[in-house]
Amino acid sequence: MTTDVKTQIHQLIHEIRLHDYNYHVLDAPTIGDSQYDQLLRQLIVLETNFPEYLEPNSPTQRVGAKPELGFEEVTHRVPMLSLGNVFDADEFQQFVARVEDRLNTVDTTVLTAEPKLDGLALSIRYEYGELVMAATRGDGQTGENVTQNVRTIRSIPLTLKDESFPNVLEVRGEVVMKKLEFAAMNKRLQDLSEKTFVNPRNAAAGSLRQLDPKIVATRPLSFYAYGLGEISEPLGNTHSDVMDVLKAFGIPVNPGLVKATPDQIGRVYRELLAKRDQLPYEIDGMVVKVDDLDTQEILGFVARAPRFATAWKFPAQEASTRLIAIDFQVGRTGAVTPVARLEPIFLGGVTVSSATLHNFDEVARLDVRVGDQVMVRRAGDVIPQIVRVMTEHRDRHRDPIQLPTECPVCLSPIERADGEAIIRCSGGLICQAQRLEHLKHFVSRRAMDIDGVGERLLEILIGIDWVKNPADLYRLSAEALEGLDRMGKKSAQNVVQAIHSSKDTSFARFLYALGIRDVGEATARNLAQTYNDINQLMDAPLEELMEVEDVGPVVASHIRSFFEVERNREVIADLIALGVGWSLSKPYSGPNCADLSGQTWVLTGTLTTMTRDEASDKLRSLGAKVAGSVSAKTTVLVAGPGAGGKLDKAEAMGVEIIDEVGLMELLGCR
Repeated sequence: MTTDVKTQIHQLIHEIRLHDYNYHVLDAPTIGDSQYDQLLRQLIVLETNFPEYLEPNSPTQRVGAKPELGFEEVTHRVPMLSLGNVFDADEFQQFVARVEDRLNTVDTTVLTAEPKLDGLALSIRYEYGELVMAATRGDGQTGENVTQNVRTIRSIPLTLKDESFPNVLEVRGEVVMKKLEFAAMNKRLQDLSEKTFVNPRNAAAGSLRQLDPKIVATRPLSFYAYGLGEISEPLGNTHSDVMDVLKAFGIPVNPGLVKATPDQIGRVYRELLAKRDQLPYEIDGMVVKVDDLDTQEILGFVARAPRFATAWKFPAQEASTRLIAIDFQVGRTGAVTPVARLEPIFLGGVTVSSATLHNFDEVARLDVRVGDQVMVRRAGDVIPQIVRVMTEHRDRHRDPIQLPTECPVCLSPIERADGEAIIRCSGGLICQAQRLEHLKHFVSRRAMDIDGVGERLLEILIGIDWVKNPADLYRLSAEALEGLDRMGKKSAQNVVQAIHSSKDTSFARFLYALGIRDVGEATARNLAQTYNDINQLMDAPLEELMEVEDVGPVVASHIRSFFEVERNREVIADLIALGVGWSLSKPYSGPNCADLSGQTWVLTGTLTTMTRDEASDKLRSLGAKVAGSVSAKTTVLVAGPGAGGKLDKAEAMGVEIIDEVGLMELLGCR
């Protein structure tokens, strides 16, 4: 009897998964909703009466687990990069020209084009065919673990079809809410007198980040794959082949993918734009990629975006409103930015009441004046901007906007360097606006990551003159903080503990936290990999700095100028004296150490003496670049037991192959 029940449960699971695949992937259901519900009820009854045969990835387990207390962080093994944008045919042709110049080809590149879904980016990890992890994009390096919520989305298979799946498969894609389902959900929420969502994108993002999976299970979310993260073996030679393989595994793929030459892409774009409103989901453009994966590898990446892909955005949404006033905001670098205050308008799914004017060159170009009727554009998540002034409606007595002569915060003189559009406050550390913005940046999650020290607390600490620079944060005591407004004993202890915990950081985070002009996270990482200590970096000449990846003459001059200010050096010395520090990997040294500069190494299979991450770090210490796949640039492949497609490809390409013993001999110089 029990054997028959177990078999029956297994058959029902298989049948329901097949219907899910037909419905969500093929968009070709073979049974009605009532018949599907009947199969699901049969399975629920059997699993309830025989819980010993309940499978973790059964379709009945999509209802959601217990609410989470919060989302833990997940570090993406392969970063989830953003895309560069183009907005017209000329900019797209410039993208094509860059690709062809890098490849030394003319009109021979095969491209793919697919709708750019307007939702929330997601990475789903399968191991041996079973869903084990799902994470949001986050900052591209670190996201949030939303596995329990993702398990409730019916279009995402919990177990892959087709036994040819690799041992490790990370699928990247977009979580969306279809237009009709969004409207129906908002109607239900409205009937229940609950808060509704502004647009499908916000609804998808807000739903996926619910702490209670049972709530997520009631939201009509869908998922479409558009790429890969970490994989244990290749799935194909082209992006389009990979999408076909994913579809065979039961994973919904980004619909509407077509292959075309560069000359044909313009027509594909116009056709997609024409049917935008008829599509079941929101899109905000078209993603264009080089189809061949080896070619993608050759093209590589720049900063946080691939060179082999771009997003051709649709024309921005625009609306007209009235300019009420011009405010001047002071940033952490002292830049004074004009901001337009507008009569509120509903644009692109949100209410817009302000728009950037960038700088005073832009103010002069637009000749914008208070009281003018202006056209405002909002493209996706881009900050709204004024694109045109309707001078035909202008009152002739309106005066032009004057360049301020004093900082609106500290009244220090305004400076404007020759040839620069940006004006700056000369107040430096005496300007409270700069101090607050600088400290907000210093404590932010991507910098020193000091939890509990937010804008309100910083404003209080600056206002009572307890914190004048970042080092002052590390002098705060719990006893002193207890006396502040809304700061109890426990809260004060938590703040001080968070400040103390931040002392153990990384060199890259520390450099980013300093707020050096134009030194973002990627540049900070490159500087940290090039220099072994802060003193060496502070004394580096301009020419040497320009040899660091992504550091040109302008950024190098900003770095040099920052460290030439004695007050900045004093603050850095103060921070280090107060215990802020980071671990530095010891470089290889000795007569037997190889110089692997300029070489590209790839690791595959299992290593027994160390992890692959450890081996990668040691290879980088010798100057090598460690890549995830074999290409024409690969110098050496390290192959351990279980090596698969990478080994076959390396052999076919004549790449040098060594085993773990050979690797250990190379690394033995440490």
